[in-house]
Amino acid sequence: MSLHALSHPAAMLRADELTIVHHDDTVSRFTDVTYSLSRAGLRVVTADGDEKAFPGHDILTTHVRYAHPPLAA
Repeated sequence: MSLHALSHPAAMLRADELTIVHHDDTVSRFTDVTYSLSRAGLRVVTADGDEKAFPGHDILTTHVRYAHPPLAA
C-alpha cells in the first residue's frame, strides 16, 4: 500500500510501543514510533525514519504503551 493513500495529519501521535493485531491474527510490534490512525489505515514512522502503511481492512486492533505519561500543557 502506498503511503500517499493515507492522509497526512498535521500532528502524529507518539508511542513507546505500538502493537498491531491483524485480521489474520498475526501481530506487528514497533518501538519508539509516531503514528496516525484513520479510516484509511495506519501510518507508522519509526525512530529510524522508516515508514510503514497498513490498510484499514487489515487492522483488527491496536495497542499503545507509553513509558511516561504525557506532560501537561
